[in-house]
Amino acid sequence: MDRPARIRLAGMIAATVTCAAVATEASAQDGSIVLNEQLQLGDVIAGQTLNVEDAQDQVTVTTYAQGTYATGAVQNGSVAVTSTQTMSGSARASTVMSLRGDTQGVVNATTQAGGNYLAVGAYDADLDVDTVQILNGTEVRASSAINGGTARLLSGGSVGVSAIGNTTALGGSGSVITGSVDQYASATVRASNYAATQYIPAEAGFTSQALGNAVAVNSDANSGQNLTIGQITTSNLIEADTSANAGNAWNLAARAHAGANQALLANQGGSMVVATDQTNGAYVRAAAVATAYDYGSATTYARGAGNEVSAGNNDIYLQIDNTQFNSGGVDVSASFSGTNGYDAYVGADAVGNSVTGYACSECAGEINATNNQVNQGHVTATAQTTVAGSGRAVITGANAVGNSASFYVTRPTCDTDCH
Repeated sequence: MDRPARIRLAGMIAATVTCAAVATEASAQDGSIVLNEQLQLGDVIAGQTLNVEDAQDQVTVTTYAQGTYATGAVQNGSVAVTSTQTMSGSARASTVMSLRGDTQGVVNATTQAGGNYLAVGAYDADLDVDTVQILNGTEVRASSAINGGTARLLSGGSVGVSAIGNTTALGGSGSVITGSVDQYASATVRASNYAATQYIPAEAGFTSQALGNAVAVNSDANSGQNLTIGQITTSNLIEADTSANAGNAWNLAARAHAGANQALLANQGGSMVVATDQTNGAYVRAAAVATAYDYGSATTYARGAGNEVSAGNNDIYLQIDNTQFNSGGVDVSASFSGTNGYDAYVGADAVGNSVTGYACSECAGEINATNNQVNQGHVTATAQTTVAGSGRAVITGANAVGNSASFYVTRPTCDTDCH
């Protein structure tokens, strides 16, 4: 009997001016075992400063700082992944842009900072995971700024900022994904996106996202899931802050999303059995601000959640056992201020604990759900809109919920035969 391949992976420490990461990569074969242990003790810092005048084409910027990083994949076989990642330093990524004169091309800027990251994919194969991620450094911070107030972005742009403490991403196609994911975050996580511009005669979006712990699992083409997920956040602050400002903007959007614990799971073609346990003690804040003297369309949206779970199976069977406890406050605000324009959309959503589970109705879907939610923190959502001159439409909404649970059999299209 052939012995399975055995691969042991060790992390490195790296810090550079424009890009810093600790990366480990594995491509596993039939019957493989992957053991990954990574420890990051020092800070990881990435930063860029751009001074550009009258750019004739696109401006594209990427700034990335990551504490530990591991990826793997298996095809036509099976792999068992055991991973422990610990980030004890801080991760910081910053982008500063001075865009003078007329920028003719689209501005695309991405700034990301992360503590621990693990991604594993399975294709016509079985994947078993046992992973632990620990973030106990000082902070994970990502920031972007367009300063000066004179930038003229003639083709618009997309500027995104993301700070995530722990990330586990699992994917499968024609696969069965089993095992457990445990995440612990005690560091401050902050994402900020600021833009001061003069003229944007095109679509421009500015977003920020801050998450303490994040798990994403997606599987399709006759796949199945059987997972246990545990997430604990004890950070002082999880904050996402976006401020997008223009003298004249045709289609301006400012969005911010903050969450302590997030687990998003989707499956198709087989059964889905999930047990989730989330605990949050961090203060969660999301704030989105947009201002424009003259505007065509302006959108401001902010969302904050203490604990969030979404488990959807586009097939016959879903079993979910969910436990959530939130003692941290959730504070969400969205605002727009303009003088003369057309349409303004402002929305703020805040929730302490949220769980959603759904199965496919065309498959005669069945859901077995057990849910236990306790919220002890305050939850606030505020929306503010000011139009000093004339406008056409103003659509606003603010929603605050302590505990939210939705379980339903829905009617998406079943792309594969139901079983």
